[in-house]
Amino acid sequence: MAVSPHLLQPYATRPEASRGRLVDEPESPGRSVFQRDRDRIIHSGAFRRLKHKTQVFVYHEGDYYRTRLTHSIEVAQIARSISRALGLDEDLAEAVALAHDLGHTPFGHAGEEALDACMAPFGGFDHNEQTFRILTQLERRYAAFDGLNLTWECLEGVVKHNGPLIGPWAGAKARSRPVPPTIAAYVAEKQDLELDTWPGPEAQVAALADDIAYNNHDIDDGLRAGLFTIEDLADVPLVGPVFADLAARYPGIDSTRLIHEAVRRLIDLMATDLIEETRRRLAEAKPASVDAVRRLGTAVVSFSPEMRENDRALKAFLFERMYRHYKVNRMTNKARRVVRELFELYVDQPDCLPPEWYEQSDGPQTPTTARLVADYIAGMTDRYALEEHRRLFDIYDRSR
Repeated sequence: MAVSPHLLQPYATRPEASRGRLVDEPESPGRSVFQRDRDRIIHSGAFRRLKHKTQVFVYHEGDYYRTRLTHSIEVAQIARSISRALGLDEDLAEAVALAHDLGHTPFGHAGEEALDACMAPFGGFDHNEQTFRILTQLERRYAAFDGLNLTWECLEGVVKHNGPLIGPWAGAKARSRPVPPTIAAYVAEKQDLELDTWPGPEAQVAALADDIAYNNHDIDDGLRAGLFTIEDLADVPLVGPVFADLAARYPGIDSTRLIHEAVRRLIDLMATDLIEETRRRLAEAKPASVDAVRRLGTAVVSFSPEMRENDRALKAFLFERMYRHYKVNRMTNKARRVVRELFELYVDQPDCLPPEWYEQSDGPQTPTTARLVADYIAGMTDRYALEEHRRLFDIYDRSR
């Protein structure tokens, strides 16, 4: 059941005050507009495919490791809990959290880097833009429109997952590149998503819930995969002391229980810090509405300075000891090659695409065909990409 409007704080995004959908349609009497957004995302084909898209490990590495689907569910749970504590709309936070990874390619960041390199002559590839393409174009399930026809607030939250895209409040990374063309065209021609402001507080919560889930669950996966040990974490701020405290409190505890206890406590510590720092910022800024939050000029949802340093230290450790581990490098190099070779073949010979995709192409090596191929590859699961590569490049493979 949605939080009753009178329980929401003045700065929360109120479903009854939504700016609406691009295509008008009757709303549900039993669900808020943000609950419908969430439900449409969950029922989308792109969301189901996340089950077989990985973050760090390829699907055949084992069932212990997180997929994009399990990660998205975990982000949504954290986002709901934080939103409830802050008096925000839990359903909107959950919808943005569930949607935020829909545009990821197979093979995690390795697949995205490869597809971005392939698309460089055609404007590049960005998973956040791809998420937006899915939500506004590529999901074709409804009779009256393409995409999911989500509310303005949900689309805004997805587009501004990393903050404003333009203007004085945009970060250095956003200012260094143009607005992705799909987003730019949508804003110019259909709905102004106010790319120069911060998103509402629920979207800000979803973005940092992503960080909390990603970092802590990579600790879990990295330890279980043997990429590093608990002892290796001893000098990592926040993380090392939590493991040390648990080991002292429960002598002889087995490693599986120790890892689970540490990860859940780390998630709680980070979420609690975020709630306390956000309350402090809200008390200082006193925003009277969600639009006031958007115009504050800085994020209102944040970790404390100390926790931000802890977060950076953990990211640095994971980058060095996990994402650049030689076992992961071997896998990601293979993944990049699979994506690159599929892209080159499809762009050169679009008649190798399935008929419903080939019909949308306009010949080899054109921008339209390249964009079409990027959409097709980005929608693949790890398993399907590997199987398709085998079918196309293994001369002894007789499958079609």
